[in-house]
Amino acid sequence: MIEKCLIFNMSKEECMEALSKHANITPVITSTVWKELEKENKEFFKAYEEKQSKQEQMSEEETNQLIQKIISDSSKESDD
Repeated sequence: MIEKCLIFNMSKEECMEALSKHANITPVITSTVWKELEKENKEFFKAYEEKQSKQEQMSEEETNQLIQKIISDSSKESDD
């Protein structure tokens, strides 16, 4: 089931929450299995974490751009 979390690019915490809610697997079990997978597949998880970090940065950047657009649009409307 963790594999499905990885396919959906979920973080460890998101996976723990999803499996707890949808599969009735306690978060401590998911966390333990995740940690063991990380030990056995260091290169994979290093790349996975880098990918997630880049996605978070992009999300923040997109959010900042959206905020700037809203502010810009708002000031244009008040000028009219």
